[in-house]
Amino acid sequence: MSDQYAARTAVHEQRVDGFGLFRVLRLDPAADAPVLHGWVSEERAEFWGMVGLTVSQVEEIYAHMDTLDTHHAFLLEREGEAVALFQTYEPEADRVGECYDVLPGDIGAHLLLSPAGSGGARPGWTRALTSVITSYVLLTLDRQRVVVDPDVRNAKAVALFGRLGFEKGPEVVLPEIDLPDVYLPEKKARLAFLTRAVAFPA
Repeated sequence: MSDQYAARTAVHEQRVDGFGLFRVLRLDPAADAPVLHGWVSEERAEFWGMVGLTVSQVEEIYAHMDTLDTHHAFLLEREGEAVALFQTYEPEADRVGECYDVLPGDIGAHLLLSPAGSGGARPGWTRALTSVITSYVLLTLDRQRVVVDPDVRNAKAVALFGRLGFEKGPEVVLPEIDLPDVYLPEKKARLAFLTRAVAFPA
């Protein structure tokens, strides 16, 4: 395991058949910004909204998030390599909460996978990563439902969540946020939901 991650305490660990052990780590804005900057600067990550930012700006964004009680960022690590960034948030404390009826036990999530390695995409890889994340948010955090809000133009993400068992929700417009510490442009999103009962049937 990479020394960069070995010293960190995981908030969740899960072994997935065929893929090994995954660890969910709290994001370290200073240490992880260079890796994240490489990911969010790619054209495939345009819907993440950070293309064109510097490493320092990426660090500042996640340092600010680290001060919040309602929004959290995590790194998913496997065998010493960072393989995904994901964020959780309380829907009632986020602009998405203005666009649907938030239920007790809801939690929001954003997911960004690392670029495919030299061997290319691996069959079942995305499903394996998602199983770790859903286990963490629905079982470890004891939540009832995950909500995601991919950009309607991001057809790949919308289709992916459908294949992963998410129920398609309404198309909504997330309002612009223009605050001293945060700016988010208006976003047309397709909501989708995954309940614990569906993800982990008894």
